[in-house]
Amino acid sequence: MPLVTSEAMLKDAQKRGYAVGAFNCENMEMVKAIIGAAEELNAPVMLQTTPSTIKYGSLETYAAIVAAEAKKASVPVCLHLDHGSSFELAMQAIKAGYTSVMIDGSKEEFEGNVAVSKKVADVARAVGIPCEAELGKVGGKEDDLVAEADTNTDPAEAKEFVERTGVTSLAVAIGTAHGFYVGTPVLDKERLSEVRAVVDIPLVLHGASGLSDDEVRDCVARGICKVNFATELRKAYTDAGKALIEEKPETFDPKALGKVGMAAVKELVKNRMKVCGCDGKADGIEA
Repeated sequence: MPLVTSEAMLKDAQKRGYAVGAFNCENMEMVKAIIGAAEELNAPVMLQTTPSTIKYGSLETYAAIVAAEAKKASVPVCLHLDHGSSFELAMQAIKAGYTSVMIDGSKEEFEGNVAVSKKVADVARAVGIPCEAELGKVGGKEDDLVAEADTNTDPAEAKEFVERTGVTSLAVAIGTAHGFYVGTPVLDKERLSEVRAVVDIPLVLHGASGLSDDEVRDCVARGICKVNFATELRKAYTDAGKALIEEKPETFDPKALGKVGMAAVKELVKNRMKVCGCDGKADGIEA
């Protein structure tokens, strides 16, 4: 089917108590693996690209690849701009065919974040595209965004932020980190529950790579409707290629590397979809 927006799938996730898996893709092989996993599990799915991935390949290239693969799929597929770094990039993504965007103004002070998030949300709403924003700072590194320490989302600020900006989903900071964790993550899940109590739009969990299955499930039970996975997919893809080269050092065909990478990513995505509870949920979503 054609690409769809994230609106219906996230509302369904919120209504039925599961989370949509959102997976960062770097190339055609990862796109095929992610959508293939969604088809096998009859799950709605979001594919994402960050600014650095876009710089590597271009908005138009990823939009064309994902749209072509989504057209052949029987499940809802959404293409999302992850950690959009500016109003201009978000607008370019919409123009290129992305069906969901994120504006990440979390590096700004509260008022600056409100201003840029509202600006993107207003335009996105006018053309029927959902807009995600982030409040608080998720630790670790995502592209050029580095947070030395976590600043968890304040529930009262979250309520005000959503009311003033009109964003359709909100990424919250509760102690997760981008990249792999150095130690054992300590999540402020009570804070998540407090935000859920005062914010009625779908909530998003960033930095899920490396979290235990139980941690993810608990966050979903407390109101998370979208879970982002990036670093562990990259590692699975790369490790599969390394293993092939080690076993068969004479390998030179990129397709051979792509095949083992796809298989590894597909299995990981299927596992994560089951943890999020989105497997078997595609039929209940109106495109």
